[in-house]
Amino acid sequence: MAGKAPEDLPKRIALVHEWFTPRAVGGAEQVVQSIDALLLRLGCQPDLAALVDGESLRPGSWLEGRAIQTSPIQHLPWGVSHVQQYLPLLPLAIEQLDVGDYPLVISSSHLVAKGVLTSPEQLHVSYVHTPVRYAWDQMHAYLRRSALAQSGLGPLIRWQLHVLRQWDQLSGARVNHLLANSRFTARRIACFWGREAEVVHPPVKVDRFRWDQPRNDVYLCVCRLVPYKRVDLVIEAFNRLRLPLLVVGDGPERTFLEELAGPTVQLLGRQTQAQVEALMASCRAFVYAALEDFGIAPVEAMAAGAPVIGLGRGGLLDTVRCAAAGRPYPTGVLFPEQTVASVAQAVAWFEERQLWQQLTPEVVRLHAEQFRPEAFASRFETALRQAWQQHQQACAVAASDPVELLEFRS
Repeated sequence: MAGKAPEDLPKRIALVHEWFTPRAVGGAEQVVQSIDALLLRLGCQPDLAALVDGESLRPGSWLEGRAIQTSPIQHLPWGVSHVQQYLPLLPLAIEQLDVGDYPLVISSSHLVAKGVLTSPEQLHVSYVHTPVRYAWDQMHAYLRRSALAQSGLGPLIRWQLHVLRQWDQLSGARVNHLLANSRFTARRIACFWGREAEVVHPPVKVDRFRWDQPRNDVYLCVCRLVPYKRVDLVIEAFNRLRLPLLVVGDGPERTFLEELAGPTVQLLGRQTQAQVEALMASCRAFVYAALEDFGIAPVEAMAAGAPVIGLGRGGLLDTVRCAAAGRPYPTGVLFPEQTVASVAQAVAWFEERQLWQQLTPEVVRLHAEQFRPEAFASRFETALRQAWQQHQQACAVAASDPVELLEFRS
């Protein structure tokens, strides 16, 4: 009987994520769901593991009825609903997950999932959404906003983040093959962990959006209302320009932003998925000032045919083709700095040149098509098979007869 091809994946695969809870349903969770679906199509039933599980018993969840291995955090008070309150314990907790019986371990990591313990005989492929932001380059901004850090616990929090940085780097070194969601994340991995990462852009459900609807003169911003999204810059820029802006989202900054908003700015709060899709399909342009590792919302806006006016740093450099840079088939405008003046200048330039007439919805949507789930699945499968083949070859060399190796070297 013919043997298996070296790139054939094993049947026993562990798929590890930080947490499965109804409170966290974002891009990272879409990636895990896409990987799970891909492995099922390939005939590999992955076993799931996470710090906590609040989904397998929830009716209607894509994880309903699935067996999920969890960490001791699952049984702590409010562990499932507020897992991040146990941040100092999470590195230890993830190492308690037992994935030793799986030839292939895949982790989807934005905090600690990559830290599961594996042996040299196992292959660990980690899809990294970001190294821990608030432990590395965004630490000082995080401490300035943290109420706990300002209440006298600053030195303790700084020490905890120092320890987390050390563990983050050590655990990153244990992974066999790293995948990054953008070139920006790959550069951060190289800076903080000293490792190379292959870029595989995450999946975006572009088919949810209509791009061929009538458009109005209103600009749109959709995101969680948290400080790092810098919605304040967008609002102040539109106050200055006196142009109409709709802001969709909720969060701790909402009251502050409502007080900041001028007469042309309206905060709509949380909207349904259908309402967001309709707003994206009808707006003049989508405005985004956050420094993102990838940024799914701008790609969703382009899927709806809306040009993007966004920060020319981070993940948007992978997704938005800037008209000001003279690139063919542009899909938006990128501004260079996180300042009110920079946002306002980009929007004013967009208005003066009437770029919404040049950046046609059909061309913008066509660009977004490259991020559809099918493209992610194809690229992820290729990377996974190549990594598995290289791992098998390395294991075969390690298992060779020492005498044969000596003869080969001589």
